[in-house]
Amino acid sequence: MKKKTTIIVLAALAVIAGAVALLVYNGVIILNNPSLKDYPVRGIDVSSYQGEIDWNVIVDQNIQFAFIKATEGSSFIDPCFSENFKNASNTNLRIGAYHFYSYDSNGDTQADNFISVVPKADNMLPPVVDFEFYGDKENDLPDKESTQIEMQILLQKLEKHYGMRPVIYATEKSYALYLAGAFDGYDIWIRNVVSNPTLADGREWVFWQYTNRGTLNGYEGKEKYIDMNVFNGTKQAFDSYPEK
Repeated sequence: MKKKTTIIVLAALAVIAGAVALLVYNGVIILNNPSLKDYPVRGIDVSSYQGEIDWNVIVDQNIQFAFIKATEGSSFIDPCFSENFKNASNTNLRIGAYHFYSYDSNGDTQADNFISVVPKADNMLPPVVDFEFYGDKENDLPDKESTQIEMQILLQKLEKHYGMRPVIYATEKSYALYLAGAFDGYDIWIRNVVSNPTLADGREWVFWQYTNRGTLNGYEGKEKYIDMNVFNGTKQAFDSYPEK
């Protein structure tokens, strides 16, 4: 009898755990919920996966900034970047553009790709280099030294062109393996969709992507979710970011 009861309890717990996991996956339960008091400045990051975006609708949902995917590697251009950048610029959002880093391409040509697509604009947020794993890279790690060299070439070329130090976006794992203790002076945008972020070297983050399961009104694409972010500071600090 005791064994049967244990089996029933374990089965019930498994069903509950499965139901919770499904709710998390579908964005009904968001594991992170940063308080508005602590993080009053909210933003999103988007790509062609969100499809056509009504930026005026986005603004009305307490969104103050947006990072828009522009390029990837040395040749890929996000097909929605130009339209997104133009339309978002016609709102009171602060906007920036990001580049998805490729381990299979050199930093110089990656910078050229981004520069050829992303215009300079007043009150623009710094360019972002999205540094994470893709394909089999997490299991077959690229060489650290050569990766850091190409990253530095990319970052320096973007800084020279836009007059602002780029921000580096990373997962906690990609940060720990390639960025910790290096690239001093570059602000970090960290991803942690489960809990508060912790950087391996104790560094402070400036932006935090706290969920990839957000939902807002105002877009219709093959991806129904949208990445949600916060700025680590006050509205006044954000208005003057980055400090000249």
